[in-house]
Amino acid sequence: MIAEEREDVVEYSLDGIQTQLNELDKIVTDMMNQLEPNAPLLNMFPGREKASYNAGIVTNAFYGAVLGFIVSFLLLVLLKIGGI
Repeated sequence: MIAEEREDVVEYSLDGIQTQLNELDKIVTDMMNQLEPNAPLLNMFPGREKASYNAGIVTNAFYGAVLGFIVSFLLLVLLKIGGI
């Protein structure tokens, strides 16, 4: 029941709507927290607030090492072939 109507007053109960708004507020907060690596997410286990931050560091270190190996291999090939 959303509203109770009487002859002189119309009253609206917004409890159901407030519950839905609170749920949407949690979802919006979770979406905003996804933009920050240190923020906890809605379905995240406790103590894993920095998981995205640490994963980013490991990923960037891996890509940096791979690019470094490729560049050093190319320099080694150029030194052997080209005599630089």
